[in-house]
Amino acid sequence: MLAQVNGVEIAEAAVLAEMQHHPAPSREGAFRQALEALVVRELLLQEARRLAIEDAPEADELPEEAAIRRLLAEAVAVPSADEAVCRRYYDNNRKRFRAPELFEAEHILFAAAPDDREGRDAAKAACAAAIAALDAAPERFAELARDHSACPSRDEGGRLGRIGRGSTVPEFETFLMSLDPGEICPRPVETRYGFHVVRLTGRSGGEELPFAAVHQRIAAYLAETAWRRGVAQYVQILAGQARVEGIDLGGAETPLVQ
Repeated sequence: MLAQVNGVEIAEAAVLAEMQHHPAPSREGAFRQALEALVVRELLLQEARRLAIEDAPEADELPEEAAIRRLLAEAVAVPSADEAVCRRYYDNNRKRFRAPELFEAEHILFAAAPDDREGRDAAKAACAAAIAALDAAPERFAELARDHSACPSRDEGGRLGRIGRGSTVPEFETFLMSLDPGEICPRPVETRYGFHVVRLTGRSGGEELPFAAVHQRIAAYLAETAWRRGVAQYVQILAGQARVEGIDLGGAETPLVQ
């Protein structure tokens, strides 16, 4: 027996099927999360049946899922966050509300496979030579990109356009963000693709967004957070009233709403 809720057994086959919805670092972790989710679902379903709660299924929803949705809607009351609460959250978390930082960049790629030591040495040397040439004549960047870059951006003179954080490999991004507009990185930038000459041509964004621009987003986030907390508390109450065997839900985070 894996677990039981008031005598209703949770089958292993059901847990294995549920695991696909609970990615985890290990199989054991995914199995545990799936088992918790099914136990919570059974708790809620039994309560919905006890209260004779039903609802018409919405799109792609099973009747049992509709009943649980209706149960939670009736049992979990979540007050809406008024403007004062949202303003307080905004004032305490201003760093979270900034416009996305964007970078305009150019590069010249001297390609080499990660496991090609000789090829990478040659690419690094060619990249360093290009940087030296650009130190003397930075206006030649587009020309050298068209002549030497292994990236399709060579057709645009090496221009990558506007890119944001996370849109390039981390090592490239680290060097790019350390540059001032117009500056060429003084050393070859190594990535899995080879070695790059990198120039930052401009940056924008990053400014703090006004409260009016994020008010609705904050209200929705606070409402969602409060609802999840309310569901977790409700599940703990049901678990305390039920006979749950084979698993301890005392420290579980309500996998139903993860």
